[in-house]
Formats: sequence, C-alpha cells, structure tokens
Amino acid sequence: MRFAAMHHKAIYSGVRRPVFRTLEVAFFAMLLSIFVVFPQTSFAQTSVAGPVSVADLAERLQGAVVNISTTQSIKGTASSRKLPSLPPGSPFEDFFEKFLDRDQQGNKKNSQKPRPPRKVRSLGSGFVIDSSGIIITNNHVIADADEITANFSDGTKLKAVVIGRDPKVDVAVLRVKAAKPLTAVSFGESKKLRVGDWVMAIGNPFGLGGTVTLGIVSARDRDINSGPYDNFIQTDASINKGNSGGPLFNMAGQVIGINTAIISPSGGSIGIGFAVPAATIAPVIAQLREFGETRRGWLGVRIQSVTDEIAESLGMEKKMGALIANVNPKGPAFAGGMKAGDIITKFNDVPVAQMRDLPRIVADTPVGKQVDVIVLRKGAEKTLRIKIARLDEKIKKASLTSPAVVDDGTKRIDDLGLSLSSLNNDLRKKHKIGKKVAGVVIVDVDPASIAAEKGIKAGDVISEVGQEIVKSPEDVEKRIKELQKLGRKSALLLVVNGKGDLRFVAVKISK
Repeated sequence: MRFAAMHHKAIYSGVRRPVFRTLEVAFFAMLLSIFVVFPQTSFAQTSVAGPVSVADLAERLQGAVVNISTTQSIKGTASSRKLPSLPPGSPFEDFFEKFLDRDQQGNKKNSQKPRPPRKVRSLGSGFVIDSSGIIITNNHVIADADEITANFSDGTKLKAVVIGRDPKVDVAVLRVKAAKPLTAVSFGESKKLRVGDWVMAIGNPFGLGGTVTLGIVSARDRDINSGPYDNFIQTDASINKGNSGGPLFNMAGQVIGINTAIISPSGGSIGIGFAVPAATIAPVIAQLREFGETRRGWLGVRIQSVTDEIAESLGMEKKMGALIANVNPKGPAFAGGMKAGDIITKFNDVPVAQMRDLPRIVADTPVGKQVDVIVLRKGAEKTLRIKIARLDEKIKKASLTSPAVVDDGTKRIDDLGLSLSSLNNDLRKKHKIGKKVAGVVIVDVDPASIAAEKGIKAGDVISEVGQEIVKSPEDVEKRIKELQKLGRKSALLLVVNGKGDLRFVAVKISK
C-alpha cells in the first residue's frame, strides 16, 4: 500500500503533472460529448428496478384486505394412537408395542368412546368488494369451517357467514354485518394483463397480517391441473401460506386475481405463485351472490386434445380446437347435430385454440342462449346452432379403464400392433362389453407398440378408423391400407371401452 501511494504521488509531480491535467480535461470533454451526441440515452431508466414507491397505493388498499381465521371441531377416539414408524429390528419396537398394549388395556372400556372435540384453527386472506359487507376468499380457506372471522386492519373482528362457494374455481363469498360502510375494492380487466406488468399482493402470510409484496406477471393462462377451468396468472410477487384468498392488484388498485396456490419444495415463496384471474371469478361471484350457487352452461360432450398426430391423421395444417370424443344423447350438443369426431374451432364467435379453452367458454355462456358453433367435420367446416343447457355439477366423468384380457382365434394387424376379433356374445360376456357397443374388439396389444403407449388395452373396442365405421378386423385392415395410400402417417381410431365411454387415439401407421 505504501509503495502504491508513493508511486501515485510521483506520477503527478514535476513535469508530468500538466500533461495529466490535459488528459483529464480531454477525458471529461469526451464524456460530455457522449451525452450531447446521444441525448436519448437514459441511464436513470436502466438503473430503476421498479416503481419508485407503492406506499400511497398500499395505504389506500390495505383497509379492504382482511385476515380470515377459521375454527373447525375435529372428533377423535381414545384408541387413535398408532405405532410410530420404526426401522425393522429396532430395539424400541418391543417397547412401543408393550406401551400401546398396556395403554389400550387400561382404557379398554373407554377405547371406543369419542374424545372431546378439539379445535383446529387456520388462517387465510380475503378482501371486501362491497362496502355493505361482502368479502371474497378462496373456498379452501373456509372449507369445513365451523366458525369464520374476518379481521380488519383497524382491529375490528366480525363473524362471517358463507353465502355461496364454488370449489371448481376455488372461490367463496362471505357476508359480515358492519356498523359502518367498509372500505371496498373493485375488479379490473385481467384479460388486458401483459407479461411483465407490475402487480401487488396484500395478505396474511404465516399470520403476518397486512403484508404487502410487489412483483410482475410472470406468465398467463397457466394450467396447473387443479380443475377444469385452469387459466392462472403466474406472478413472482411473494405469496406464502396464509396469502390464499387475498387479492392481486394492478397498479391502478384494481383486483385482477385471487392468490390461490404456490409451487414450493419448502413451503415458502420461491417466486412461483398463482392467482385465479378476475375474468374467471367475477361471473361466478355474481351468480353466488344472486343464487347462492353457480349456474354454468353445459354442452353435453366429452372432449380431448388435438395432438400433432391427430391433426395429421385428419389432414389438418395445424393442431387446434377441441376434439369431440363422445356426445351425450340427452345433451344440447346431440340435439344440435354434433357428432363424435367433430373438432370445435369456434364457439359463440370465440376461437377455441386448444381443448382446455372450451370448458371455460361454455361455462361462461348464459343458460338457454342459442349459440353458433363451428366444427371441422371430415375436413369441411360446418356451423351448428345449439341451445346451451345448465350444467349439473354432480355429473361425474366415467373411467376409461378396461380389463386387460387376451383371446384366441384373432386377426393380427401388424401396422397397429393389435390383435382383433369381431364382436359376438361370448366376447361381450368375456370382456364385459355392453350391448350398445359396436365395432371390433381388441384381444391383445403388443406392449412395444404405439397403441400400448397411447393407453389402448385388451377389451377396448375400435368403432371407427379414420372416421369410417368398422365392423370386422378386415374392415380395419382395409381402412389402414386406404389411409396409407393417401399418404397419412397416422390413423385416427375411435376407441370404446366396455361401459361405452369413447376416446380418439391417433396411432402411427407409416412404414
């Protein structure tokens, strides 16, 4: 250090000092010229990481955000103790067995008597959308709760009652009785959100009420397989346990989503949080407030994705739309002329880019409305007029599984990796195939074939090949050869299980 200081002093002494002063002047003149020549360069902009401050916005909104605390009574019995998980041969194994045996013998008379209920408490978040006392939160926050309390930022605590809830989009509507009008917030247009827009979350993470976090929209239309209407907003604004049910705001102070889920191996925020968009929940909330239940539109079809293989087998230039696997004979789609194999590309003037778009579009359509549905049928567009019915929320999807069985005396179709046989009474009984199911039964599947990879099993029935009905193994073989002559790389099979559930499967047939 001393040598460096001395060296630095020597450079600027004597005759060299004026020379370096000249260089310094020239250097600063060069920097000045850069700012003059490039006046549009803004170094201040590149150094700013976000809004200067959101203090005013947070102060204005915090009064509308509440902490939701719930209490649930859990019943138990005196004989609920279990042997802890121990490694084999553990010296403690005998000890715990003797202890539990003695405990059960000593409480033999009371072992089946219920213990006094114990209270389980949980915390979440919510927000006021009506100053009269309407609060929104997640359904999972208040599910099975015996008591619900809304805790406000000014210390007020009010008992809340559920006026409606919907597990499918995970939203619940609560009501509290307040002595004065409450601070309320409104919904914004979540469809206008762009990736990179700033958003702010306010909630009750880990019981720390009134916590404000800031981030951006990381992605839109995320499908996390939590329900039929998934289209989450992904954000890196910190969302943790207890944030569930809280609002996600835009920079105008409007609610553009409800914070609902996170991805985290540790249980804490790693910057991947999800919010249900306002566009999804607002119509549901309106129905819950008016009717106490949801009234979604129903089309009466079962759908599946249009894969690259299916698109190629149908001669489509690109994959799009929702493929109809089955049409309910009691539904509006059947009455409107829709058929299995149709691909819905537009519903009520709304394009259907992929399968998962259709359930949301149909659900948001008013019950009883007549809509135009454009389908692709055997390569040609067709417009159907369909009157939307009301969805019965109790309708369950049937399983597509079928028994794995093998039969003899069959015809082998090497291009498919399948052994087939014509249907008869013996095969129907053996494979438990319903009387209404028609086609060619699959009696064996090559485990190394593409068909096996696609989930085709022995006991399934092929009803169509390339959108043409087949009744015998010879029909299947003939149709495969026709498709190969047309240059198709895949064949679209309509497969039915014993219960009559249909699905389309594209299987490669190119050699």
